Amino acid sequence: MQHDKDAGVIDTGNKVRRWITYVAGIYILTMGLSLAVRAGIGISPQSSLTRTMTLVLPPLSQGNANLMLEVVMLILTFLVRPRAFKAHNLLSMIPALILSVLLDVNLTLTEGITFGTYPANLALLFAADAMLAFGLFLMIRANLTLMPIDLFVNTIQQMTGRKWGNIKTVFDCTMLALSAGIGLIFLGAPHFIREGTIINAILVGQYVKVYFFLYKKFAARKALAPSVTDPVTE
Repeated sequence: MQHDKDAGVIDTGNKVRRWITYVAGIYILTMGLSLAVRAGIGISPQSSLTRTMTLVLPPLSQGNANLMLEVVMLILTFLVRPRAFKAHNLLSMIPALILSVLLDVNLTLTEGITFGTYPANLALLFAADAMLAFGLFLMIRANLTLMPIDLFVNTIQQMTGRKWGNIKTVFDCTMLALSAGIGLIFLGAPHFIREGTIINAILVGQYVKVYFFLYKKFAARKALAPSVTDPVTE
């Protein structure tokens, strides 16, 4: 699903292992999102958009708002490349539903996390972004059903041939602009957008690139290990 240069990262082996990796990725991603919210200095562009929607439409939880966004992204994926859209892409709504539930659960679990100092909140945001990106990396590596948002990013990547991480950064910045616009139109001002939002928009895609790089380094070293450690025959 990734660019040819990243193909070595994708797991094509045992499906049970891949599903375990995938589900773990979903949980880690939602925990990263929740911790970013608790940092309190601006949340991810996607989360700022869905959280703004909870103010525009108060009955919505953030998980439900995120599920609505996933539906919109699935429709856009079809519109961008209708010939490449497969029936099994509809199954992407299953993990999207799981994510929406886990997001609301983790937001509840992390409700008591608060830090009194700005440096601590900034450190929490950096850690949350790294966790979010790692969850995303695991889901990509598992090579199973991507969620509609990531499926949309993948579709754009396939059309342009650009690096996935760079496209993810552009996508996040677009979500940021939408969040600010909706906040201005319906609430009179942008909400949940601070310096941490800009940091997140930049960092997540770059973190993903780092994880790809580190994994390929690890895999290359592991591949060379047998030739180094094989006993010398006399």
